[in-house]
Amino acid sequence: MASFKKILLLDDEGFILQVISKALAKEGFECIMASSVVEAIDILQKETPDIILSDFQMPIINGFEFRKIVMKDKRWRNIPFVFFTSVSDPEHIQQGLDMQVVDYIAKETPIPMVVSKINNILATIRRQHEKSIQEIRIAAEALNLRSVPKDTPDVKGYQLKFLYQSFENYPGGDFIDFVQIDDEYTFIVLGDVMGKKWGAWFFSFNFLSYIRSAIRLCVFDGDFSTASILQKINRVIVLDSVLGDVLSTLSLLMIENDTGKVHYSGAGDLPVIWYDSEKKECRPVESSGLLLGVKADGQYDEKILELKTGDQLIIVSDGMIDFEAPDGKKSDYDLFLKTMKMVLGKQNSFDLIKNVTFSNETSKGLIDDCSLIFLQKN
Repeated sequence: MASFKKILLLDDEGFILQVISKALAKEGFECIMASSVVEAIDILQKETPDIILSDFQMPIINGFEFRKIVMKDKRWRNIPFVFFTSVSDPEHIQQGLDMQVVDYIAKETPIPMVVSKINNILATIRRQHEKSIQEIRIAAEALNLRSVPKDTPDVKGYQLKFLYQSFENYPGGDFIDFVQIDDEYTFIVLGDVMGKKWGAWFFSFNFLSYIRSAIRLCVFDGDFSTASILQKINRVIVLDSVLGDVLSTLSLLMIENDTGKVHYSGAGDLPVIWYDSEKKECRPVESSGLLLGVKADGQYDEKILELKTGDQLIIVSDGMIDFEAPDGKKSDYDLFLKTMKMVLGKQNSFDLIKNVTFSNETSKGLIDDCSLIFLQKN
């Protein structure tokens, strides 16, 4: 899990801001300073700190009013809030505690002790988060709720593997599934529910339920078209009162185990990467469909790829192409494609992909769930 180290410091006295920020910076904190409530709110509109340290006595808008503003906004109300003030009368302290502030720290407190208190607050919150995550994981496993399978099925004539890493170890919106129909067909499912962490994770089960049912019902009726199956999934989701406002990408592939043909349709997904072993080249295969849930007619098309021995396919979620830049989040599919060109077509392509994209060092820079499915024709 990423460490909680970003702190918003609010005080109308510039000297105090500088002293506290220097002490916290030495401890690894990223300090964002504001000299007024208006400035602090402007910062919160752009960034979400892990903790707020605020003075109480300030001109125009004081610390209590700032706390009320923070509590009213659902984006900020759960950020730990600490008053750093010279006001020490019990009435004011109680008023602050009634507003769910985590702690009061007197300005007379030695700076090393202030740093220790903040570190202890964040460590306690981190432990509570980890405990909650573990409890939900245990409950989900007991109910056999999985948005990602434990392993891949055996597919005759193919090598099928996947990689998955959740963002900050929280369950997220990426979902993966493999549906086998007798020994003839294998469906590959990779989706990404819009949103972060828990909310997206919970919705992923609804999407998976519809997708699994649609695949089996369509096959039962003799419909093996990935575009047709995708369209039926989309129509149901558009009419769903809960999922209608929740969007998701979806890559749907069907392997014909005996022929080498792979049928592919996509809903707002990233292009599949196809390595052609005869031409020794990689090329993106793009779908034209809309995100699931956007409109009743998703305009889905179907590509049929005829794989030869040694051909490889890569299917990914957008977390694989996202990264943090100095000026914010960036996405670069072309850069990812360039990286894949260097490792595809090798005997150990999957291991090379894993080393390049899912190494410990690379995982530190993740800003979203990352999923990758690898398929090779033997």
